[in-house]
Amino acid sequence: MSLLAACALPRSGPTKNEIFQGAVERGGNTQVIYVNDHVTRASAFAPAYGFSNSFRSAGQVGADEIRAGDTLGLSIWENVDDGLLTSLGASSTTLTEIQVDSDGFIFVPYAGRVRAAGNTPDQLRQIITRELAAQTPDPQVTVQRVAGNGATVSVVGRVGAQGVYPIERPTRTLSAMLARAGGVAIEPEVAVVTVKRGNDSGRVWLTDLYGSPTNDIALRPGDLIVVEEDQRTFTALGALGGQTRVPLGNEVINAAEAIAMVGGLSSQLADPTGVFVLRDEPESVAGRVLGKPVRGSQRFAYVLDLTRPNGLFLARDFVIRDGDTVYVTEAPYVQWQKTLSAVTGSAATADSLSNIGN
Repeated sequence: MSLLAACALPRSGPTKNEIFQGAVERGGNTQVIYVNDHVTRASAFAPAYGFSNSFRSAGQVGADEIRAGDTLGLSIWENVDDGLLTSLGASSTTLTEIQVDSDGFIFVPYAGRVRAAGNTPDQLRQIITRELAAQTPDPQVTVQRVAGNGATVSVVGRVGAQGVYPIERPTRTLSAMLARAGGVAIEPEVAVVTVKRGNDSGRVWLTDLYGSPTNDIALRPGDLIVVEEDQRTFTALGALGGQTRVPLGNEVINAAEAIAMVGGLSSQLADPTGVFVLRDEPESVAGRVLGKPVRGSQRFAYVLDLTRPNGLFLARDFVIRDGDTVYVTEAPYVQWQKTLSAVTGSAATADSLSNIGN
């Protein structure tokens, strides 16, 4: 037995008592807290996704508004036989692929440098007509936006068809543009939509996008839309059906669901009184849980005793967050069984060696 005492028996992790030894009350640096109704409410904090006011207050882009980078086509008719722009015997001329420069201007012969960006094709037509009217009688002008990258957005990630899409009248909002890109190619419950606009960005759950009109923001030229699967995870360790890193798989999951996701408690190893959720709590949440002011983030070990009358209900109400570790200790008798097996195994080995020696 002295030899066994000197050797550590294999196990899946610390015992419940060893975790309690690290409590602040015993000189450690961990807040070891039994979960109750107050704790479930005070710790029910999850960083919310959503768009800032700058995203929500942005107006819709005019479907016909010309922008820098657009390509225009002009057709000009002159009411004379030998016009400024037309060849002899022709009444009209066509100027194709005139690109709006980075400052928003185009150059039209005899009209000069004309500001196009910010105007609709009809407004630009009127401007060019006025400029040419001073040099040729009764000119007639048409303006058509041919193509361009001025009013476009990029859609990438888990969508049906990634690409660069123009902001048109039917696709001026986020949900409409996602539909234009073939829809989302993953389960809606785990889809996160991020919009990057210059140095700013915002993200929203796909289900919240469709559930709240305020999240269906107006798009702006140059927006980058990224659709990806939720990257949040928790780690399962100890006497569970599996020990692994697990995607949360939904916007909100509770401790009971987290345990079920890895096959539940091990019926041969687990101590149902020693279910721990380990995490670092921000200062605001830690203060609410402890009922007193604290400084900085705090290390917490939440304890769930599933054998209590309301233990399973508390596990159902306790929210699991990104980065949590769910750890289940082994039942005390498991270590006793291991010790007993080691003793009987050692005795059997010694007896065999003795028989060989004889």
